[in-house]
Amino acid sequence: MRPSQFPLAPAWRTYRPHRLSLRRLLHASPCLKNSARPSVAETDRARAYCANLVKTYDAPSHILQTFVPPSSRDAYLAIRAFNVDVARVADTTSTPTIGMMRMQFWRDTVTKALSGAPPKEPVAILLAKAAEDLHERSGGKARLSKNWLHRIINTREQYLGNPPYPTLSSLESYAENTYSTMLYLTLSALPQASITTDHIASHIGKAMGIAAVLRGIPLIAFPPQQPLGISGGVTGSSGPTQGAVLLPLDVMAEAGVREEDVFRQGAAAPGLRDAVFTVATRANDHLITAREMLAKLRAEGTLGHDFEHQNEEEHNYSPRELSTGAETKLAEVERAFGVFMPSISTQSWLDRLQKADFDIFDNSLRTADWKLPWKAYWAFSRRRL
Repeated sequence: MRPSQFPLAPAWRTYRPHRLSLRRLLHASPCLKNSARPSVAETDRARAYCANLVKTYDAPSHILQTFVPPSSRDAYLAIRAFNVDVARVADTTSTPTIGMMRMQFWRDTVTKALSGAPPKEPVAILLAKAAEDLHERSGGKARLSKNWLHRIINTREQYLGNPPYPTLSSLESYAENTYSTMLYLTLSALPQASITTDHIASHIGKAMGIAAVLRGIPLIAFPPQQPLGISGGVTGSSGPTQGAVLLPLDVMAEAGVREEDVFRQGAAAPGLRDAVFTVATRANDHLITAREMLAKLRAEGTLGHDFEHQNEEEHNYSPRELSTGAETKLAEVERAFGVFMPSISTQSWLDRLQKADFDIFDNSLRTADWKLPWKAYWAFSRRRL
């Protein structure tokens, strides 16, 4: 079936995750040591730097920050600026070896920032300020998880050279360990430790990550030419400017897509639109699932299925948190709703991809969505994903 014959977004099929459960416990994080505390001027400059970095490389997140409580906004900006900088390691290093050295720098930087002694690096300074504020606001009960920040680093390090995703499930795992984890960090900065909101965030983050990989396909397949020794592309690979088609291998095989055909024919490569449709549908499925969970919670007081990542790293909850009633769960969702706003920008991009008949090379997919502020405000005011 040709992609142009595929059903429109409302009829996309619904993804059904495995039925599992979950738990997470917040621990206290140390305050910044007075001797290492950045000055107010340094913090202000770091905040401005992070905001500009996010605005430049992750414009939707810059727009959507207004829906996050002001008390958590430093953490929001620091987490997203951190994600941008780590994601850009592949674009700003000349070889995978240098890229791995840069990733180790970020591991050390995160450790120092969360221990209260940030290096003179803007993202580290704002991350340390956010950790200190969270410690004070929560009375020492909440922290930004070093393990989750390191998980993002470790996952992106695995893909420095743009290795292929063997399966669609492995692409989902990548999205869970990067974008979903970024949402978990943001929720913990509210602070909030909730099985309900983490479960919803997991699906939204998976959709975000899958869509991000789709957006990057043209730039990674055809990285811009750079001077000798310089890596290319906003999302390109490290080392020589050798292209790669980052669609899951099982999806490519099923659709009959060959990488060499994409290099030669671009959007006209046989099976490419079918493969893009399959991957995009999985992202859309996760957004549908998140919406269905929210509707079921409001109607029946339950999300309808257990959390897929039960007892994974940092997902620990007390028995009281696991047995909360419908009223408490709804209150948790209400408090966390601003963190869910990336679902709006992700859905908007997927709808534009569908309008382009799943041509991932269509130029309209690389323009800003000027309607996003209005769409996000409408969704937030009605509490609709």
